[in-house]
Amino acid sequence: MSTSSTSILGTYTKTITVVALVLFLLVFSFSGLRRDIWLELYEFFLWLETTPFGLIGKTWGAVFAVVEAFHLLSMALLGGAVIVSDARLLGWVFTDIPVQEIQDKAHRVFVMGLIVVLATGVFMACGVAGKLYWLPVFWYKMLALATGIFFVFFIRKPMLKGDIDKINPTVVKLVAISSMLVWMTVAATGRWIGFAGS
Repeated sequence: MSTSSTSILGTYTKTITVVALVLFLLVFSFSGLRRDIWLELYEFFLWLETTPFGLIGKTWGAVFAVVEAFHLLSMALLGGAVIVSDARLLGWVFTDIPVQEIQDKAHRVFVMGLIVVLATGVFMACGVAGKLYWLPVFWYKMLALATGIFFVFFIRKPMLKGDIDKINPTVVKLVAISSMLVWMTVAATGRWIGFAGS
């Protein structure tokens, strides 16, 4: 009996973990603890503006512009990797190339783009951290970005690392569409910050 229950838990460990995390986040979102933590973060955001990154970002516009250019280029790299890999899963492009080859190469490009996006994004945020703190869209962007990263590394990548042809085609297409929607949300909320911050 213990063997069968262990095997059932083993089979659904990832699913149980994701469900538990989602439930925890829902409880946290509707509790007073979320507001308390948010208020405590304001001092941290003000401190970010006093760091070397914050001071450089506020005083040297040329450096900020160069970093922003790298941020935009790396977002294009990341977005291109998402579009190519998901379009291949949907059967729209590169159908003559094995799907796993496209997924592996696109994932490497995605990771490189993500590293640069995060590094340049932190630098840019430090210069205007006090202002970003009060923009609701900034928090939506962070939520969308965290969701996208979680989705890629804990759902999409593990699900597609085996023989993709053995996975139900409907599931593969749903994963691709979900991925595109998540990363379009990240891009849209990021652009929205530019409008809301001006």
